[in-house]
Amino acid sequence: MLDGYFPILLFILVGLAVGVGPVVAGWVASRLLGVHRPDSQKLSPYECGFEAFEDARMRFDVRYYLVAILFILFDLEIAFLFPWAVVLREIGFFGFAAMMVFLAILVVGFIYEWKKGALEWE
Repeated sequence: MLDGYFPILLFILVGLAVGVGPVVAGWVASRLLGVHRPDSQKLSPYECGFEAFEDARMRFDVRYYLVAILFILFDLEIAFLFPWAVVLREIGFFGFAAMMVFLAILVVGFIYEWKKGALEWE
């Protein structure tokens, strides 16, 4: 009577093992191999620009996030150059001209953010 539900139960158990297993394995490995006292340099404000363990509602500088968003924007735009370079011979002059227009727009955007001072860190 319940034989039809065994594959569903097996699917759920395998899904839980795949989802929870690596997390538990990572936790166990960190407990066995890791150092349990944090290093002061690891707690320093390296990436975000403010102390790691303070009030969550404190004020912080937005310039870090602005630079990060601009980097992601221009990094993703440059990623279009790789497939273009691979098929450049097949697309001919029209593809070359289209990419030059694309790059011109990209350069204008970069010059605009440079002139606005978005890349300056005072």
